[in-house]
Amino acid sequence: MKSMISVLAALLTVLPMMRSNGYAQAPQKASTFTVAGHPGAAQLLQLNGKAYIELETLARLTEGTLSFKDNRTTLTLHASETVGQASTSQVRAGFSRAFVQAGIEEMGLIREWRIAIVSAVQNNVPVSVEWASAQHRHAEKNLALASAATSTGDDRTAFPLLSAEFINMQKLSDLYLAMRTQSTAMSPDTFGNTPLEEQILSCAQGFVSMTESREFQDLPACH
Repeated sequence: MKSMISVLAALLTVLPMMRSNGYAQAPQKASTFTVAGHPGAAQLLQLNGKAYIELETLARLTEGTLSFKDNRTTLTLHASETVGQASTSQVRAGFSRAFVQAGIEEMGLIREWRIAIVSAVQNNVPVSVEWASAQHRHAEKNLALASAATSTGDDRTAFPLLSAEFINMQKLSDLYLAMRTQSTAMSPDTFGNTPLEEQILSCAQGFVSMTESREFQDLPACH
C-alpha cells in the first residue's frame, strides 16, 4: 500500500512539470509494473530516474475506483474478494482428514502406553524408566504432527483436548514409576479403577466418537 501511494504521489507531482516542459524529455525506458495479489500488468515508465504509471491503469490493476472533485483526484481501494474467500476457507467448520488421522494415531499410542502399564501391574512385570521415556517421546512426536495438521476451526478447537489426554497419560505413567520405586510388588487392581485412568479412557472414547461425527463436541473428560 505504501509503495502504491508513493507511485501515485510521484505521478501527481510530475504531471504539472511535464505540462510545463511540453513533454520535451522523452521517457528513457519502459518496464512492467504489477501489484501483488492482483492480476494483470502495466507499462512502467522511467523518466529522469523516477518511475511513473498512468493513474487510470493503477486503478484498474488494484480494482479501485477513481473519483474527481474540483482539483482533487481520489483513488479508492476495495477489499479483495479472493482474500475474503481464503479467510473463510481457513476457518471452515468440521475436521480435516489429516487432523483426524493424526489424532486417532495419537490416541492409539496413548492406549498402548496405558495398556502396557496396566499389564505390568497385573502381571508384576515392571517396565523401565527408559521404556516409559520412549513412549513419552513417541506420543509427543505424534502430538506435534497433529498440531501441524490443524487447518480448520474445529481442528484448532479440538487440539487442546488431544494435548490434555497426552498430559494425563504422562501423569499416569509418572504415578506408576513412583509407586514402582517405592515397592517391587504392586496390587493387580492398582490401575484398574483409578479416576485418572477412567478419565483417560473416557477422553479417548469421546475423541474417537467426535471425529467420526466430524463435528466438534466439548469433552469434559479431556480437561
